[in-house]
Amino acid sequence: MLHEATARFGQCNGFGEWSEYCGVNADDCRNRGLSMSKPSTDLTILVIDENAIRASIIEEGLNEAGHLNVRVINEMQGVARLIETMDPDVIIIDIENPNRDMMEHMFQLTRMISRPIAMFVDRSDTAAIEAAVDAGVSAYVVDGLKKERIKPILDMAVSRFNAFSRLQRELVEARNALEERKVIERAKGILMKMRGLSEEEAFAVLRQTAMNEKKKLADIAQSVVTAAGLLL
Repeated sequence: MLHEATARFGQCNGFGEWSEYCGVNADDCRNRGLSMSKPSTDLTILVIDENAIRASIIEEGLNEAGHLNVRVINEMQGVARLIETMDPDVIIIDIENPNRDMMEHMFQLTRMISRPIAMFVDRSDTAAIEAAVDAGVSAYVVDGLKKERIKPILDMAVSRFNAFSRLQRELVEARNALEERKVIERAKGILMKMRGLSEEEAFAVLRQTAMNEKKKLADIAQSVVTAAGLLL
């Protein structure tokens, strides 16, 4: 049986109180480390910020944390193509004065990118936070752009992204397993009806055939279901 869990994220306002919408406090975020296969300092990080001064704050914070492979762009035009070319490990987006059109444009971009994304904004509302969650933003920080906060927020974004990706994989695997079990049950029923076998005998036929042909049991079951469909 599949279980789907949902989480409610609170609005964040400053790293010392509530930080990202991750639902934990600042100390929890600081204690979270990177869980990617490569060392954290080897990450390729793309900073998107139209304000050069604010971008320099982010870059300096990253450099002081040991992240030297940082690319900064100050224009939004052509950013999707640049991301595809650069293939960064992490993306940091800073929007000083977000408006509705700009936020929607950035959310459209983040929906297409399977990467840890941290987004800084100076102001926000409930609708924007919900849109950020829906768009796959890993860390959404309101009024919290300070140099010393960059690294823990980056670490948290990567940690959350990896955790969510793992949950997605597990959900897909569970769904696939459920579908395979359904196919196997259908195949057993077909064999029981056509050959007059018991359930145990029908399963033994499927298993033995899978072993003989060196295929997955579900693949053999699907073949039985498909063949039976052609005979109807």
